[in-house]
Amino acid sequence: MRQIVLDTETTGLSAAEGHRVIEIGAVELLNRRPTGRNFHHYLQPDREIDAGAIEVHGISNEFLADKPRFADVAGEFVEYVRGAELVIHNAAFDVGFLNAELARLDGGHSIDALCSVLDTLVLARHLHPGQRNTLDALCRRYGVDNSGRSLHGALLDAQILAEVYLAMTGGQVTLSLGDDAASPGTVEAARPTRVRADRPRLAVLAPSADELQAHAARLAAIDKASGGRCLWLAEGEPA
Repeated sequence: MRQIVLDTETTGLSAAEGHRVIEIGAVELLNRRPTGRNFHHYLQPDREIDAGAIEVHGISNEFLADKPRFADVAGEFVEYVRGAELVIHNAAFDVGFLNAELARLDGGHSIDALCSVLDTLVLARHLHPGQRNTLDALCRRYGVDNSGRSLHGALLDAQILAEVYLAMTGGQVTLSLGDDAASPGTVEAARPTRVRADRPRLAVLAPSADELQAHAARLAAIDKASGGRCLWLAEGEPA
């Protein structure tokens, strides 16, 4: 399974008002493992960036003056995402901007025609209804370090989202390349471990008479406190 965890930064809030993508950052996961084959470009938007947007991501018009335009990297981007599942937080925003950029080109591509999309905001709302599900809130909930996120940045946010997504869906929490042994702080799905045939036999400790009496007294107390609904007594004690 090939997934691309993606984020964008833009000149403003609405693609319909002519705002443009100024940064694309993406992290490739193959079978839930990062490959190190990331995609990252700053882009010249040919328009001014809203002051409010600069406050969010810190990217200035001057910084982008010598950067490529979306058309210059579009072919590379299309081939990078083609056939993958995009993993995006609040996907409607990023997909709307990317579709607007693709529509300006002659190829007529759209994200839906190139790949599928998984929205981690929708997933988080399903898993944690009624709670805050911003990326920062999810980092706190899943113990993902986002201390370097003083400003939004597409590649940094994609890397953080990849860790959050893997934690949300039961995989590893920190990104590590290849098949190296898991580092501290990594949680991976449980794998079966073959038990050696020549292992020592497990010792079986039988309860003493005093322990059996204490156990019976505890069950009787539970049964009394629960109004006769002690499940252990209802099912019968094992022989």
